[in-house]
Amino acid sequence: MTKIAHLYHEQNLRQNEIAAMLHISQAKVSRLLKRAGEVGIVRTVVVVSQGVHTDLERALEERYGLLEAVVADVSGDEVAVLAGLGSAGASYLEATLSGGERIGVSSWSQTLLAVVDRLRQRRTSGAESVVQLVGGIGASAAQAQANRLLSEFAHAVGASPSYVPAPGLVGRAAMRRDLMAEPAVRSVTASWPDLTMALVGIGSLQPSELLQRSGNAIDPADQAALLELSAVGDVCHRFFDASGRHVRSELDARVVGIDPDSFRTIPRRIGLAGGERKHEAIRAAVLGRWINVLLTDLSTARALLAD
Repeated sequence: MTKIAHLYHEQNLRQNEIAAMLHISQAKVSRLLKRAGEVGIVRTVVVVSQGVHTDLERALEERYGLLEAVVADVSGDEVAVLAGLGSAGASYLEATLSGGERIGVSSWSQTLLAVVDRLRQRRTSGAESVVQLVGGIGASAAQAQANRLLSEFAHAVGASPSYVPAPGLVGRAAMRRDLMAEPAVRSVTASWPDLTMALVGIGSLQPSELLQRSGNAIDPADQAALLELSAVGDVCHRFFDASGRHVRSELDARVVGIDPDSFRTIPRRIGLAGGERKHEAIRAAVLGRWINVLLTDLSTARALLAD
């Protein structure tokens, strides 16, 4: 067995060549190679490439019940983390999108925008449709970014985009009800139950720069109310506490977007977020099953496993 294993694995001879050299049948060579693996003469060793953190990823999956975790080999300030997550997210999507997906996308995520900026156009379609999960209308400059996020993502994956023609957050519940009843909005929301995948950022209570500029950020009074209710973060403007439990507030009635129960029925919910400022929000998002696939940075992964 040792001699056959050496000839096959070290000298790269084919099984028929070994059989002829040793005057035995090729079937016997095959049987002895298999037996050499079973008794430990041949051992398979996977050498992990530098910058790949499979142990951390597996630990995150086991601890939080995730379908998958991807840890980007990046740390540092928010600018560095954003760039690293953008590259990791683009690579992940290029490798995993195989066509036929119906994807929901959050509108106001700087991390998703960083992914789109690094995403290469596919030669074959990677998705059937790409749909906004939250209204994308806001201040002109920021709205252009939200629309670019959806349009360029859809173009890169070979899908047709669908926009929610409304702000993500309005001033009164009655206004939200009227907008949700509009045929143009209903045509988009009707597709939400059929989504197979969601691609979202994870927000901290302090809104991102893009969200602040959009006019869709919550105002100081709403922030204070959410703090009183122990909110720590959000997905698609739906806020949750440190345990991941949905924080129900008056704000929910003003969000023009997918509701929490519908969102969590989407089979594959991919969250991209990182940086020290978001550690608590990311932990809450995975604890509350808001997402079941996490792409994050190295320091955040370690922080999630530290407690």
